[in-house]
Amino acid sequence: MLSKIIKDLPDSLVVGTCGLFFYMDDFRSGMFGVKCRVPSSVILHSGFWYKTAMKTLVIGLGGVTNGGKTTLTRRLEKLLPNCSIISQDDFFKPESEVAIDDRGFLQYDVLDALHMEEMVASIRSWMTRSEDSAVTTQPNSLDSNQKGTEEVHVLIVEGFLLYNYRPLSDVWNKKYFLTIPYEECKRRRRNSCCASEVAIFLRSSRIYNPPDPPGYFDGHVWPMYLKHKKEMEESETDIVYLDGTKSQDDICSRIYNDIVQEWKRTSEQSSVKHL
Repeated sequence: MLSKIIKDLPDSLVVGTCGLFFYMDDFRSGMFGVKCRVPSSVILHSGFWYKTAMKTLVIGLGGVTNGGKTTLTRRLEKLLPNCSIISQDDFFKPESEVAIDDRGFLQYDVLDALHMEEMVASIRSWMTRSEDSAVTTQPNSLDSNQKGTEEVHVLIVEGFLLYNYRPLSDVWNKKYFLTIPYEECKRRRRNSCCASEVAIFLRSSRIYNPPDPPGYFDGHVWPMYLKHKKEMEESETDIVYLDGTKSQDDICSRIYNDIVQEWKRTSEQSSVKHL
């Protein structure tokens, strides 16, 4: 009962008074022998128990098809503690619900091909319940620069149309966008659509199902990318553009260091408030 009360309390609300609770291992126990486990976001400060605001970061990793978004996301997930992932590809509608143009091309590279309301709901849900959603693990490379950041929870959202959907415009702490030239993008896309064993050894190992029909890249994929990129540039600010032809190590290191700095800044700004 007490654990439910504590969990449901609003941020910074006093949940106990001086002398009523005392600390014992990872439990907070009552003076009448009532014992309950509570989240790490409930802390003791000056004789009072407070529920502190959970520190979260939402990172957008957008960009062109086959730009390296998924690969970078997986690498960052291994480096960062308390990191969760949401992929826009998981919200595609079934093929039967995707529009077809007069050339017979399935219109996958548009917002209408996605269950965007469900994606927004998933992100908002994580933002309110991040302590339960995050995988609480220590990163492989945790160093002295990350001390005090373990209680920050990170969500990386990766996808090709992150910044063109207005209901998501206010969720981002950092926004990245990967770009690659037309020829390189077409080469990677072609390799991704090749259903042969050698495809797994190429830089982009994604296999598209269904595979692109002849003319699909030039007739749909690339024009939609240019259209949405232009719209994004006209409506969004503070996007960090990254060259997807650069080394994956360099790009990952750049994003990782940015997140750690934002992480530290968020931790320093967070404080317990007295009522």
